[in-house]
Amino acid sequence: METLAEPRLLQQLDGPPWDIDAYVKVGGYEAWRKCVTSMQPDDVVEELKKSGLRGRGGAGFPTGIKWGKVLSHRVKEHYFVCNAGEHEPGTFKDRYLLKHVPHQLLEGCLIAAYTVQAKAAFIYVNHEYQEERQNLKKAIEQARAKGLLGKNLLGSGRDLEIEIFEGHGSYVAGEETAMLESMQGRPAMPRQKPPFYPTDFGLYGKPTLVNNVETLCNIPRILRKGADWFTQVGTEKCPGTMLFSLSGAVNKPGVYEMPMGTPLRRLIEDFGGGVPGGRKVKAVFPGGPAFSMVTADELDLPMDFDSLKKAGTGLGSAGVIVVDDATCMVAQTLKFSDFFKNESCGQCPPCRMGTLNLATLLAKVERGEGTQKDLDAMLQLCGFVKGTGYCTLVTGAAVLVQSSLRLFRQEFEEHIARKRCPSRPAAAGVGAGA
Repeated sequence: METLAEPRLLQQLDGPPWDIDAYVKVGGYEAWRKCVTSMQPDDVVEELKKSGLRGRGGAGFPTGIKWGKVLSHRVKEHYFVCNAGEHEPGTFKDRYLLKHVPHQLLEGCLIAAYTVQAKAAFIYVNHEYQEERQNLKKAIEQARAKGLLGKNLLGSGRDLEIEIFEGHGSYVAGEETAMLESMQGRPAMPRQKPPFYPTDFGLYGKPTLVNNVETLCNIPRILRKGADWFTQVGTEKCPGTMLFSLSGAVNKPGVYEMPMGTPLRRLIEDFGGGVPGGRKVKAVFPGGPAFSMVTADELDLPMDFDSLKKAGTGLGSAGVIVVDDATCMVAQTLKFSDFFKNESCGQCPPCRMGTLNLATLLAKVERGEGTQKDLDAMLQLCGFVKGTGYCTLVTGAAVLVQSSLRLFRQEFEEHIARKRCPSRPAAAGVGAGA
């Protein structure tokens, strides 16, 4: 079993999170100084490519390649945005990083914006993260006082500011094109494609580098310690570690750093302390409700992008939600289906109507009023709407229902047969003898 001898990301600071002196004591801003004084942008990009770092925001796209696309773009006006608009159920690792290591994030943002020669740089923060935003503001003020951002960076003649943008969006606003739309004063709705990526058509229609909080927090240590150090843990195609947001039916929910490729079982049992009350694992969402569930006999799956994709699911942003064997899967599926329905921006008709109809049919089955035709209708509807939206919301809603019906159809059929949820006692005269 691979062990994590040294954390690749999380660091203990001897002081408040925003204390720049505490961060400097553990090597903070060394990579930033190195980037400005002795490295060229191409050197930074090549080191990231060598490290094999992949985006930690969901897609797992190679970070160095993404930076290189913006840096070398024929359009020379570039922008940078850190996406801290975290809003997905079961995902809270970015909030943890914002709260506990704001200087590490700030250093990663500075390096990213400087490397791609951004005209302006922003950190888009979920408006609910009030304490986290204050910690970040304090970190920025201290860094500016030390001359680490602002005018004439470290005597280089370059200027660079980082602006915090308070995002009042939703789950959809976490999709990078929707986020960029909201930053320009428009509704947080995903853009039609093509153009496909903000690296070509981003903020103000210019090439824009968008990275997730965890991705950026990896940058300073990679540049300071080197790509070879980073690749000492993880897998060949997914090197390094990942922060896992563990929640649901576990004794110790929280944020845990593990090497890529660590079995799911280790996260749940060794880190999460297992399932409370002597219950057993019934299902796990390894990447949040938008990815297929895995069952108790699949807990030895390696937790990395490629292994989970091969298994028919996905890692996403690593929001791991554990479901125990006392949970009604119809009710659980309805809960997340309602989330997708409520969070749809309504721009795409298949998403607007598809999420509403799926939630309506699920609620009908959960109440005990469903029929076999309703189950068939749900699967048919999933087939119609999957992959049809400007973003992945409706696809996630469809995958959720397909996965639940594939793995736990007998529970749906029991609701139909008994005309009620089996987890609830039958009302007098209703469902008796079923």
